[in-house]
Amino acid sequence: MLKFEHISFLWALTLIPAVIALFWYSRYRRKKALHNFASSQLIEILMPDISKTKPAWRLFFLCLALGSVIIAAAGPKIGTRLEEVKREGVDLMICIDVSKSMLAEDYKPNRLKRAKRAIQKLVDNLRADRIGMVVFAGEAFVQLPITADYAAAKLFLEHISTDMVSTQGTAIGDAITLATQSFDEDSEAGKAIIVISDGEDHEGGAEEAARAARDQGITVHTIGFGSVEGAPIPIYRGKQQIGYVKDRAGQTVITKLNSKMLEDLADAGGGKYVRATNTDSGLGFIFDEIAKMETAEFKSEMYTDYENRFQYFLALALLAITAYRLIGVKRSALSKKLNPQA
Repeated sequence: MLKFEHISFLWALTLIPAVIALFWYSRYRRKKALHNFASSQLIEILMPDISKTKPAWRLFFLCLALGSVIIAAAGPKIGTRLEEVKREGVDLMICIDVSKSMLAEDYKPNRLKRAKRAIQKLVDNLRADRIGMVVFAGEAFVQLPITADYAAAKLFLEHISTDMVSTQGTAIGDAITLATQSFDEDSEAGKAIIVISDGEDHEGGAEEAARAARDQGITVHTIGFGSVEGAPIPIYRGKQQIGYVKDRAGQTVITKLNSKMLEDLADAGGGKYVRATNTDSGLGFIFDEIAKMETAEFKSEMYTDYENRFQYFLALALLAITAYRLIGVKRSALSKKLNPQA
């Protein structure tokens, strides 16, 4: 696997076409100037030793040297082998609510986007832990199996939306059960489930699922997103808001944070509940709790031992410069013998 320490330096490779264009332009101007001075036959007589091919070879080696120096400056590194690296950490499963109520804009830009930013911040602060994700509304499914690949976690997180689950509701119990089943049973690492939701319209069974998780040594924490006063659920067509969700009586639906439900859920799971705000995602306590959890050693395959390889490109540049200097513009004695007319 190849990577560059200063990949932006590679933009300098665009200088090579410019050098080629400048070379041919100067050749054209020189040829035009000579033809204005004398005819082609007279020029051949006056300048019999000038080679027609050596300037092109000089250009080739000059561009090769320039390109090699630029690549060397970019700091090429090559992963020499793929090996199994042992790491110590904990296992986390994030259960994130994607029901329509998470589109309420009492948290800017809305509850779901604020929650996704909080999860991204959590991922950024992980060092040797594994993370997975479950999304839920009226039903739940695994969005990301537990992994130590944080880049993959961010990619999957980016695509989470309220359109992922067509059945509306808040099946927190199903999400916790599914998260519990997603852990590696053989892992001795501390395990925790973090439920991110407004807690509204839950379908029952959540506390039972949290207790079952606790019985298996898994702690269940909850983070509440939403205001006590509540907010309407906007409806968008493209980027244009066209109204708010209404009930069967035609009244605008107001979605409110159900703190009591989320507190009871955290108590049942042996964890803690915290309410997020517009300025605080509630992750401070999560980091503290992760630090207290028991870590375990697990294995992860990755490219290791990246080694600098710039010296090869510098050596190539030196060879190209040497060749450039050795190739003159005059024809060699051997060339004259083999092809006197060239």
